[in-house]
Amino acid sequence: DCNAWPYVPPHSFSHSSHYPVNNTTRKSTVAPITMKTGLCLQKTALPKSRVPLVARRALVVTNVAEADRDVVAPRAIPNSPEGTPVVTPQDLPSRPRRNRRSPTVRRAFSETTISPSNLILPVFVHDGEKNIPIDSMPGVSRLGWKHGLIDSVAEARSLGVNQVVIFPKTPDHLKTPTGEEAFNPNGLAQRSISLLKDTFPDLEVYTDVALDPYNCDGHDGIVRDDGVILNDETVEYLCRQAVSQARAGADVVSPSDMMDGRVGAIRRALDREGFTNVSIMSYTAKYASAFYGPFRDALASAPQAGTSGRVIPPNKKTYQQDPANYREALREARADEAEGADIMMVKPGLPYLDIIRLLRDNSPLPIAAYHVSGEYAMLKAAAERGWLDEEECVMEALLSLRRAGSDLILSYYATEAAKWMAGEK
Repeated sequence: DCNAWPYVPPHSFSHSSHYPVNNTTRKSTVAPITMKTGLCLQKTALPKSRVPLVARRALVVTNVAEADRDVVAPRAIPNSPEGTPVVTPQDLPSRPRRNRRSPTVRRAFSETTISPSNLILPVFVHDGEKNIPIDSMPGVSRLGWKHGLIDSVAEARSLGVNQVVIFPKTPDHLKTPTGEEAFNPNGLAQRSISLLKDTFPDLEVYTDVALDPYNCDGHDGIVRDDGVILNDETVEYLCRQAVSQARAGADVVSPSDMMDGRVGAIRRALDREGFTNVSIMSYTAKYASAFYGPFRDALASAPQAGTSGRVIPPNKKTYQQDPANYREALREARADEAEGADIMMVKPGLPYLDIIRLLRDNSPLPIAAYHVSGEYAMLKAAAERGWLDEEECVMEALLSLRRAGSDLILSYYATEAAKWMAGEK
């Protein structure tokens, strides 16, 4: 049964190139036969002994009429628009567009992927029942800690987002210059952590370690009367805050304050209290950025004006990094890694892709990026006006953060992005 033999295309063997015959010294001892190759009929006079086994199996003695029925006509080339110039194809050994010619090929060669498991959902909570929309962040609300928080996290989990970070809106009457509410065992953050872990035991809960949500001066540390942000005194309270969050059930504490030495101090405090399995995600390269405005609206945590006899810095530039600086991030990263950080974060995200790549290339630790409130608000505003395709732009932004080197992305779009990944609209 000749049809059982493997098919050999015409180019698989050649009389002239692979099997030369010196006609001046040797004559063929076989009669010419007709070979069916699937595209044309060829005459060959090779001795049987000179034809490879696989080629002999592909030879079929046939007639022209049968061969004609198997000929496949070449596919027609689609028409080009009228006016397209007729040119000789360029002599290009490499055409990169060949690897982008179809969705299947593009997916096969994609170098960067993103999934819901890469996302962390930031949630704002308040000590009330109803969810309160945040005007500068359309689609985001301060969630009632008992019900709204649970509903929001349940939805995110149903889509594969199983990591959240909690930001509490502390009532104004509980704020003080030294922020002791930060380590109140019955504080809003601690109650929210405990409720989440009781409801969803396998949920990964991150926290924020800083004094600005609890400080009536709006700073991440304690402000001296002359406007100096006290470093070591602040770190003492940050340690107490981190331990209280761990006691409530936090999986990862995240110091965002940018005080010197706080990662090492927090690590020692956690270990001393037996929380050796609680991780630290350090805000390693947190820049004094203008993109934090909507976040500060959500928590009412912007620096406040000074009162008589007290100087309150109007910004956080004495402890957060200068946006002009690149190498400084590497210095911070080396310190955090040496002090025991488990994850290092860059904040904001998109304006600092180079810093994400810097940390990725210089540390074995996982890297997180914060797609911050200002980035979210810009995309939302443009999408609401029809200026941008929201889904396409958001997914491009998140993919860019991944491509730059981030393993984790904190984004207010986490739930929506997970829906889009699942094909929902």
